[in-house]
Amino acid sequence: MKRTHWLFAALALTLPLIAPAATAQTRIRDIVDVEGVRHNDLVGYGIVVGLNGTGDTVRNSPFTEDSLTHMLERLGVNVQGEEIKPKNVAAVLVTASLPPFARAGSAIDVSVSSIGDASNLQGGTLILTPLKGADNEVYAVAQGSILVSGIDVKAKAARETRGTPTGGTVPNGARVEREVNFDFNHRDSLQLALRNPDFSTAARIEETINDALGLPIASMRDSGTIQLDLRGMRDTPSRLLASIENLPVTVASRARIVIDEKSGTIVLGEDVTISRVAIAQGNISIKVTEYPVASQPNPFAKGETIVLPRSDIQITNTGSNQIAMLQPNVTLSQLIAGLNALGVSPQEMADIIRSMKTAGAIHAELVIR
Repeated sequence: MKRTHWLFAALALTLPLIAPAATAQTRIRDIVDVEGVRHNDLVGYGIVVGLNGTGDTVRNSPFTEDSLTHMLERLGVNVQGEEIKPKNVAAVLVTASLPPFARAGSAIDVSVSSIGDASNLQGGTLILTPLKGADNEVYAVAQGSILVSGIDVKAKAARETRGTPTGGTVPNGARVEREVNFDFNHRDSLQLALRNPDFSTAARIEETINDALGLPIASMRDSGTIQLDLRGMRDTPSRLLASIENLPVTVASRARIVIDEKSGTIVLGEDVTISRVAIAQGNISIKVTEYPVASQPNPFAKGETIVLPRSDIQITNTGSNQIAMLQPNVTLSQLIAGLNALGVSPQEMADIIRSMKTAGAIHAELVIR
């Protein structure tokens, strides 16, 4: 039996096994963001103490010594004129995300990253660090022991590093000191922003909300925005969102193929289809062998030993060409299932998909990473 007939047989076997995809529904809260309900980024500069000789060096990070001097002076320790060369202190940047509606006294997580030449933050303690927003106002204060997931092990003749030991986290390491003023319940309108803009999905959200409430308060402005008119509503905006955010909506998705070149992963969308096309793919093996030869001068002769390069390149075809004629209305998932039955590698599948897209036989967006 020819390889072509094998592919037809594999496709025929997979057709009954591929059932039509069920209509996917998700909650409104999982596909939209509410205007004004968002996180705010915070950042601060601080120092970490208590390191085991893995901190910043004064020569490469002079700002660490200045920061330590200023901190000790604020604590009442006079170090003017003293030469400080600590190895257990590191300068760091501290970042955090202030959740929406966070109140004073709430605890949030912070991330700590070295900005000097410290090699490891393991065992360090972050000293009181103010965290500022984009308006240069202090919204939280961070302090606490740092958790580092990376490992850095040194020996006399070897060194092994796993992860990133120069960065870590402080769980619940910051306390909110200033609240973001936002009167949510006195708004006359709200806007829902789709995370993946789509006209069909936006129209379905509009119809779902209006049908559930029995009032035409939702209107689609564009593919990514649905506006809610709250004038005349008895419920507050918070109560209204609580009543509609769990409503199920059928999400429309684009026909898309994502190919990850590094891992060989291929992800197919639901509505990807292909036109009538013929495919021919050959298995080519390329082998390059290097065996350099050393050339030495004769005994007692003047000269130098040189290495002469020797290379051998072999290109072979490890199998017969795969040729298949695909009929119209065959989905790409059926083609992939047939190629899997033939043992085609993911890299070869990716090459076939790219070639079919170039030929105009695949009706989908191709994303290559």
